[in-house]
Order: sequence, then structure tokens, then C-alpha cells
Amino acid sequence: MNYHETMDYIEEMSALGSSPGLESTAELCRRLGNPQESLFFVHIAGTNGKGSVSAYVYSVLRAAGYRVGFFTSPAVYAYREKIQVNGKEILAREFAEWMSLVREEADAMAAEGLPHPTVFEMETAVGFLHFMEKRCDIVVLECGMGGDLDATNIIRNTYVSAFSSISMDHMDFLGKTLAEIAGHKAGIIKPGAEVVSGVQQPEALAVLKRRAGEASFRAVEAERISHIRYGLEKQRFDYRTEGGVFYRRLEISLAGMVQPENAALAVEITEALAKKGFTVTEKQLRQGLLGARWPYRFEIVAKKPYFILDGAHNEDAAKRLAEGIRFYFTNKKILYIIGMLKDKEYEKVIAQTYAYAEQIITITPPDSKRAMSGHELAVAAAGYHPHVTGAASLEEAVEMAYLLAQKDWIIIAFGSLSYLGELGRIIKDRSGRHGGSGKNKGCR
Repeated sequence: MNYHETMDYIEEMSALGSSPGLESTAELCRRLGNPQESLFFVHIAGTNGKGSVSAYVYSVLRAAGYRVGFFTSPAVYAYREKIQVNGKEILAREFAEWMSLVREEADAMAAEGLPHPTVFEMETAVGFLHFMEKRCDIVVLECGMGGDLDATNIIRNTYVSAFSSISMDHMDFLGKTLAEIAGHKAGIIKPGAEVVSGVQQPEALAVLKRRAGEASFRAVEAERISHIRYGLEKQRFDYRTEGGVFYRRLEISLAGMVQPENAALAVEITEALAKKGFTVTEKQLRQGLLGARWPYRFEIVAKKPYFILDGAHNEDAAKRLAEGIRFYFTNKKILYIIGMLKDKEYEKVIAQTYAYAEQIITITPPDSKRAMSGHELAVAAAGYHPHVTGAASLEEAVEMAYLLAQKDWIIIAFGSLSYLGELGRIIKDRSGRHGGSGKNKGCR
């Protein structure tokens, strides 16, 4: 297959949906020669923040001179960004070649009466093959969903099992209580691995500690993060690790009030990796933290007015977004663009955020069978807020936002990551035409 044919095949296979379990991925990789067995991993699970934490660790290890693989999902800007080595996404030619090989084995499995691997399971296999060929020193591997039954969990050579904030999400698959969800995520803990946790609610932390057992366990405590200086374009904080090392004035470029916690978790992961022989100097740590980039976490994509994208799609993330709005934008007028998937906590997301909005625009995330229609979302939002309008397309939503918002307003688009990539491209294209602002010159 060429790249175009590969993408057509992936679209066709997307109808298989998701299928929690390890059997198909394990069998597929066995037929491919078990490429994951030649690799070593930092495996990261969690509900919110795991992408940001992964980005920090990836950046720090690259700054330290290691050859680092990076596997993440979903894609934000472009499909192939899910699989990277040292800042370079897998080439279209490489992806097509690997997927052709994976397809051959997946189709053979189906011909033998076995379940056909899902798209995510095939992507995971492609990632392992690519990282093996590139001779990666280590791979930063982000779980797709949950942990124990996630396709990425067929790995065995885990140096660090890490956990960002765990909260209520994917309840149909992972359970109805925080302890049940934490239990599924704790399934990535492997014998001999260092176990590292971010700031957690007590119920989740107790599960992680119990599942870690005799393993080396360390956790970020909010009390050890101090002297935080928040900012939209750069933030600074002090942090004392569980091992007693004190870092003064660490700087990060990711905005959002939760980012010092995410960066502190990356620092703890770095210390845990040192026990496995991966040394990182303080200069390299600082360089990596500051250089980390992760789209759609309170990301500014335009100014005058500020246009911010955030992937808040569940109650906990919405609470974090609301905290950021209260802190950064007190007494500012704010306009929302919201798009959600049907299986997410859209009512709870609205309930956490509606009070800060002057106006709400709802959209239907394109190209997703799980998308909630903008009309349905508008009806739900209207139960909380008097000024709600549905837009027929992302382009229309952006036009409406710029017409309604004055230059001292704040526009925040949030909800499903499935639409933020395209929305970001629309905004950046418009900003390019209007000198860095999405406003037409004739607009106020």
C-alpha cells in the first residue's frame, strides 16, 4: 500500500471500534517477531495530563542526548505525529510500509477465525516496529485507555510505570468508582519497574500504592511544589523531589494551572530513570522542561482577542479549566466554543464551566461517529446559560466567535480533541491573513 491507500484502509478498519484486551495485539506482535521485546519503556497512564507528562519526559530525555521513541494518541495536528523519534514523526513512506506488513498479518489472523486487530492495535504494532528499526534507547509510551487491557500493555521491559491524575472517565469500560478505574490503570505496573504517581485523590493513590507492592514507589505531593509564578506563555516553580533534591525556579512553556504538577511528575520520572542508568543533568532537565510542547492544553493560537484551545472533555478536566479561567481571566468577558462526544460527561463539563461565559457556541465534531450534534449540545447548554448558539460548521463557529468577541475578550474552544486540530488550523490560517489576529481589520 502507498500512504493514500494506507489511510483509506485505516478509515475502513475504524469501523471495528475499540476492543479492550491484549490477545489480539499479543498475537499480532508475535507474528511480527515481537519487536517490543527489544525495547525499553516509560509507560504512562492516567485520565488527565498523561499527554503533557509524556511530552515533558520525551523532551527531557531528548535534551539528555538519548534516542527516544514517542507513542501517543489521539493525533492532534496530523495523523503521523502519533509515532515519533527524536522530534521527527514517522515518514509517510515508512508508515505505509509498516502498516502493509501489519495488515498482512492482521488479515491472516482474521482468515484463521481470530478477531481482526483494531486500528489502535495495528498502530501500536507499527510503533513498535518503527522504534525497533530506529534503535531507540527508550520509548515514552502513552496508554490509549485504561491500562491493564490497553493494547500498549503487552510490553514487558518497563523501566518506569507512571500515572498522571486519575479521575472518572470511560466508566463503561473501566468501572463506576475511582478505585475501580485506578485498578485498571495500575495494570501497567510490571515486575522490576519503578512506580511513579502524580498528585492523586486518596482513593486512587491507595490503589496505586497497594498494586506497586514491593516496587520502588514515589509520588508527587502538592505541598512540595512552591513559589509558583503562573503565566500564559511561561510558568515557574520550585520543587523538592521525594528523594530530597531541591530544584529552584524550574520553567515550563505550557500554560494552565495544573502544569507545574505535570512537570513535577516528569521530574520524579527522570529521577526514577536514573536508577535504571538513564542519567540526566540538571541543565538537561531544565532545558527539556522548558522546551516541551503539547498542543491543546490551554494553548494560545491567536491574540487580539486571545483564542485558546483546551482538551477539557470530562468533569475533572473541566474543573481544571475553570480554575485557569478564574485565575488568568478574572473580570474578562469570555466566549466558548464547545464540541463533545456523546459518551463523555457533557452535562458535567457544562456545569463546571458555564458560569464564566458571556456567550456559548456549540459545534458537531466532524469525522467522528461518536460525535454529539451541536444542536443537542446547544439544548443541553441552554439549560444552564441564556446565550447559546449552534454553529453549522467549524468555520462558521470561528466566524461567529470573531464577530461577537471584541479584542479584549477571551475565546476558549474546548471539549473533544477530535475537532480541536481542525479548528486550530482554521484559526491559524485566518490569523495569518489578518496579521496575527483573527479579526478582520474592519472589526472592533
